[in-house]
Amino acid sequence: MKNHLKLVLKSLLVIFLFSISANAQSIAAKISVKNNLDFSRQEIVSVSGKQLSNLIKGKKEKELRIKKEGTQEYVVLQWIDYNQDGISDELLFQTEVAAKAKVNYQVVFDGTIPLTESPITTYSRFVPERTDDYAWENDKVAFRTYGPDAQKRVEEKRPEGTLTSGIDLWLKRTDKSIINKWYAENVKKPGYYHIDHGEGYDPYQVGASRGTGGSGIWEDNKLSVSKNFVSHKTIAVGPLRTVFELTYAPWSSYQVKDTKRISLDLGSNFSKFEISIDAAKPIPNYATGISLHENKGEVKINKKEGWFRHAEKIDGVFLGEGIVVNPKLVSDAFSNVSKVKDHSDLLVITHPKQNKLIYYAGFAWQKSGQVNNEADWDALLQKQAKIIANPLKVTIKGNK
Repeated sequence: MKNHLKLVLKSLLVIFLFSISANAQSIAAKISVKNNLDFSRQEIVSVSGKQLSNLIKGKKEKELRIKKEGTQEYVVLQWIDYNQDGISDELLFQTEVAAKAKVNYQVVFDGTIPLTESPITTYSRFVPERTDDYAWENDKVAFRTYGPDAQKRVEEKRPEGTLTSGIDLWLKRTDKSIINKWYAENVKKPGYYHIDHGEGYDPYQVGASRGTGGSGIWEDNKLSVSKNFVSHKTIAVGPLRTVFELTYAPWSSYQVKDTKRISLDLGSNFSKFEISIDAAKPIPNYATGISLHENKGEVKINKKEGWFRHAEKIDGVFLGEGIVVNPKLVSDAFSNVSKVKDHSDLLVITHPKQNKLIYYAGFAWQKSGQVNNEADWDALLQKQAKIIANPLKVTIKGNK
């Protein structure tokens, strides 16, 4: 009996040790994500370049899975192929890290493990059914801007035209995607998305203004701006990040031809604008701005921290719009108030380095449940400025 018990225990020990060994061998790498700031952060992090090459070397990309250490919780993944050559350039996953803390993840290659799906997503697309908008959204915010057909309709004095390179805001109060639904309903009943049917609506007037995040050149006390985008390219749709590019025909006396790569992460209130500038001669500056609408809202300028905001009420409900940029690139910021309708903007004047500029533009609406007033919006902008200046630190160590 004793010998039998010893044999059973020995067998269990062998099985246990084999299980540990097999599990250790299945872990291809460990990823640590460190947060140096004094508040918790839920963000999308990326693995790219050499780190990504080393991670998947000799293995099948489609079998990669990432789980939080100490759990069986596998995270949502997204691969992005920026140049669309069939080879992934970046791997994304969402992380949540407490203040001044670090979270560890394990990488395994096992195609039998089901991919984790997200109930919410980012999304973007070209919208030919409403002339030629380009619209994008996540679980918190939505935006759109306008293409060449919308411009041509204005120039030819035809209906449904829009002539502006400003950025429109769609105020949503659901974490579900609304772009396809709102446009489909608008085809059946024009003006549908200008009325709140329980998910939000579009009351935001852009006109010739910059909307929230449109650009221009400030010179001789006036703003030169481009017309509508002339081409678009969708790079990624979601679920964690949507990415696309808009190009603009040469504009201003400097014949600026700019390309805007715009991305929006799940959970963020801010679109990221990556601007590439090609001009016939050196430009004096590159400006971005926020519409002041009827000049009744409140402006706040924080050049030291690099955030700039407008706060207003639309239909009696609070809306905060903002721009965040590296303060070292900012030369000036001011309200350019005009008596002409839709020509008043809060302008942020920057000096791009090597004809490149990155800034973030976004908003928060009271009915979405994220903010109630100016103080809430200012706090969110301050956090965004700190996040940009202190990205999460991602470290990868392969198992030997």
